[in-house]
This record gives sequence, structure tokens and C-alpha cells, in this order.
Amino acid sequence: MRLGAVIITMGDRPAELRALLASVAGQEGDPVEIVVVGNGAPVGDVAAGVRTVELPENLGIPGGRNVGIEAFGPAGSAVDVLLFLDDDGRLPDPGTAELIRAAFAADPVLGIVSFRIADPETGLTQRRHVPRLRASDPLRSSRVTTFLGGANAVRTRVLAEVGPLPGGFFYAHEETDLAWRALDAGWMIDYRADMVLSHPATEPSRHAAYHRMVARNRVWLARRNLPAPFVPLYLGVWLLLALVRRPSLPALRAWLGGFREGWSTPCGPRRPMKWRTVWRLTRLGRPPVI
Repeated sequence: MRLGAVIITMGDRPAELRALLASVAGQEGDPVEIVVVGNGAPVGDVAAGVRTVELPENLGIPGGRNVGIEAFGPAGSAVDVLLFLDDDGRLPDPGTAELIRAAFAADPVLGIVSFRIADPETGLTQRRHVPRLRASDPLRSSRVTTFLGGANAVRTRVLAEVGPLPGGFFYAHEETDLAWRALDAGWMIDYRADMVLSHPATEPSRHAAYHRMVARNRVWLARRNLPAPFVPLYLGVWLLLALVRRPSLPALRAWLGGFREGWSTPCGPRRPMKWRTVWRLTRLGRPPVI
């Protein structure tokens, strides 16, 4: 099973990028092909054999990753599975690639694997990095309904069948958009606690546009993918949660502005999921109302 890795970078973490590339190159089994995408920035020096693509502008996280996918041929067809890794992460276990090969080989309906993210200093996994509602035990693997954007592996047949990441999202919720489309096409998603990406603990709100994009893309996600009766239910729950969490006044204003923007701007093609997919999401523990 041929593996490739897509890494996007802004060129501002050269030491971390080199460490990540070394950890991918050091994986056991057949070599993992690597493409590094400079997202509006030069990539810098990389090891021999690592391909690079430098974009003249920042296309956002999903846009940059889509360019990396196409570097492996249409929908990544030159390989069987693509790893998407944050440029400040690292694969500490040299056997991770072999675990990935075994997982996909053993389960023909497995479309996406979400890795466990662990802080390199403490070994702890943040609750938000466990892609399910019951997140108290990050060491428990399970079927899930979404995945972590910078620590995952995707079967390229999924991309060929359901399409790439939604480039217009730029940042936030692009993984869930792809996950819902994959589930709707009959694929499954696993969270694997034994596949680890070391990554420093961070808060997503460090990004200046975080609150606006999270809210805007949440609306786009619902408009694009949910059956009509679920759109107001899903967004109503998230509006209530945003208020219950009592964000600062500037954060709330940004969130509400993004929420309005999500309704007033084009979200891309609408392809509502089948009702059986709604039931599948419900059986997996996350009905599409939250």
C-alpha cells in the first residue's frame, strides 16, 4: 500500500518542519512520499527526495492541502493513502506508517483515520483533539464522525469519490465537511489512539479570525450538507452553545458577524446527506444537531 504525505507550511517554523520530515522519512516499511506546500511562502531547505510546491498566495488550510493532493495526481491517485500532517508536529513512533497500512488493508470500508495528538512535553491529549462527544478517555479508539485536520490519513479513493476539501472554507470545519460527504458515500472513520502525532498544546482562538470563520463555516457546513429540517436545528444548537460559553464581547461580535456572513454568502454546492446517513451519525453517537 503506497503512502504519501501532504504538509503545508507558512515558512515560519523551519526547525519544526525539518523534525517532521525526518520523522516521516524514518518510518518503517516502504518510503512515504512527501510533498510540502508553501502556502503563500517559500518552503526553505528540505531533504533530498522531498517535493515542494510554492504558492504565490495563501489559499488557506483546505486550499493548500488540495494543492498537495493534486501533486500526487488527480485526487492523489498516485498513492493509496495520503497523510495530512501539521508542520509543527512529529511522528514519534517509526511504526506508524505500518499501522496505517494494516488498518486500511484490514477494513475495506475504512476511509479516514484520525490520529491522537499528544503534547510532546506532557504526553497529554487535549479534549478538543478527541473527535467525539465522549472525549474523557483519549486512549480509547473508536468509530467517529469527523477527524483532526493536521493528523490524519485518507484513502485516496474517498477523495476521488466525494471530492476534495472545501477550499472556500479557508480555515475551520473543512474536515467535518469532508467527513460527512465520506460517511454519506458509505465510508467509515476511525479515531486511533495508537497512531500519535506529537504536537504542542495550543488554543485555536490564537488565530485572529477564529471566531468569525468558525461561525461562518458552521453555517456553510449545514447549508451544504444537512437535510433541510436539520439546518435550523443544528445551527440553533450551536448558537445557543456560543451564548452559553459566555465569550468576550469582541469574540461574540466576531462570532455573530461570521454567523450572519454564513447565511449571506455562497457556500458552494448543496448536496444534502441521505437520511440513512443521519441515522448512521446518530448510531455513531453524534446526530447532526451538535
